[in-house]
Amino acid sequence: MRGFLPGLPSLRLCRRKETIHMVLYHTGYQEIRDPDVHYGRKNADFGQGFYLTDDREFACRWAKERKGSDTIVNTYDLSLTGLKVHRFARDADWFAYIFRSRRGQEDSLPEADVILGPIANDTIYDTLGIMTSGLLSKEEALKLLLVGPEYRQIALKTEKAAAQLTWISAEIFDIGAIRAYRRTVEEEQAAYQRQLAEALER
Repeated sequence: MRGFLPGLPSLRLCRRKETIHMVLYHTGYQEIRDPDVHYGRKNADFGQGFYLTDDREFACRWAKERKGSDTIVNTYDLSLTGLKVHRFARDADWFAYIFRSRRGQEDSLPEADVILGPIANDTIYDTLGIMTSGLLSKEEALKLLLVGPEYRQIALKTEKAAAQLTWISAEIFDIGAIRAYRRTVEEEQAAYQRQLAEALER
């Protein structure tokens, strides 16, 4: 099923016969019915994997234009039955895992099929740089990471997890809506930068 995105429904986490399912979204330029968990950057937040979100509005915010291509939001159902799932909060463990992943270091969670956790705002890398330079203590740097809104990402790390992801639909995202969301993201980023600057001055 393909069509233009209607209104944005709320996140769904449903239980079917004691089996937990998540409704997830991935934005790109094509229908992706059978995602490849080995495609993509190895130094992403949670390492190499297929990345989704359970927040449809955030998936729409992530949408970008590309000349000659439609922008598509794919919708999936993920069964978590039998999968090893690791959940991160926005805390020191999350910070340390991203720090290692971004530097291409050995994965400290090789057994995880799925990793759920906050998305690292791009400005986190400025914070990482500040911390490693010695200008801030680890505790001070971690406080800065709590500035700004929090969105969640879900990374499928194994073929076992991908096999339990069912493609539901692909919807074409209207260009006008993409541009409106990008403006919202830019405003949010500017606000984040101001909050970060204020935190650094304290």
